[in-house]
Amino acid sequence: MRASRISLIVIGLIAIVSYFTLFTVLEVKNAIVLQFGDPKRVITEPGLNFKIPFIQNVIFIDNRILDIDAPAAEIIASDQKRLIVDAFVKFKIVDVLEFYKALGNENVARSRISAVVNSRIRGVLGEEPLASVLSENRSKLMKQITSLVEAEVRDFGIEIVDVRIKRADLPEANSQAIFARMQTEREREAREFRAQGAEMAQKIRSTADKEVTIIKSQAEKEANIVRGEGDGMANKVFAEAFGKDPEFFAFYRAMQAYTEGLNSNDTTMILSPESEFFEYFGDFSSVGN
Repeated sequence: MRASRISLIVIGLIAIVSYFTLFTVLEVKNAIVLQFGDPKRVITEPGLNFKIPFIQNVIFIDNRILDIDAPAAEIIASDQKRLIVDAFVKFKIVDVLEFYKALGNENVARSRISAVVNSRIRGVLGEEPLASVLSENRSKLMKQITSLVEAEVRDFGIEIVDVRIKRADLPEANSQAIFARMQTEREREAREFRAQGAEMAQKIRSTADKEVTIIKSQAEKEANIVRGEGDGMANKVFAEAFGKDPEFFAFYRAMQAYTEGLNSNDTTMILSPESEFFEYFGDFSSVGN
């Protein structure tokens, strides 16, 4: 019984010593062995390790890519327009010892990085107009912010993987005013476009009217020339016909005059019977007898 008690005591002591002496480093962690708060060893490989009990203690630091949801920050763009920016950061602890010396733990690191990110976002986006921040140019601006944040936290043993804007909204107090200004601007542009369209339409109509007048004048000119040539040819034909048979030509012209002058039922003509117009109607003197 005494031997059993001694064995149990020894096993218990061994368990206690092992508990305070042995520790395991996981694959997703790095470890720093501290002696009275002073770093003695940095362990980056996973596995079982030893420390001096009651004198040394171990802190574990994540070696994965971590993220921070930075608090929303209000910025003023270069065109004096306000914007609420909500960003997130991805970072990784690459130098465990420097990280511990500079910041101590992840909570302090997150607070420090958030402050740096908000400061750099205000500095970079504050030099750009609102339209540039909300356009495709934002990717370029975020790369610039990432580079600036990386340079500032590098001495903390931290690598900045990425900085992104999660949300960019106008302050509620300014949204309606900005919307009204945008609406007014769009209406002004619409009026300008309509005025330009009306001006262009007037120019097109004036040009078309001018071309129509020119075409009609040209057509009338050509028609007069053709009519003149036709009349000339007709007169030439008449002259030739008159030369060949003047008596028949005189008769033909008289028939045409009768047709033109007497083509209506209500035509009234007062002429002397001896007029040449009635030359081919015969002798009127015999009618009275």
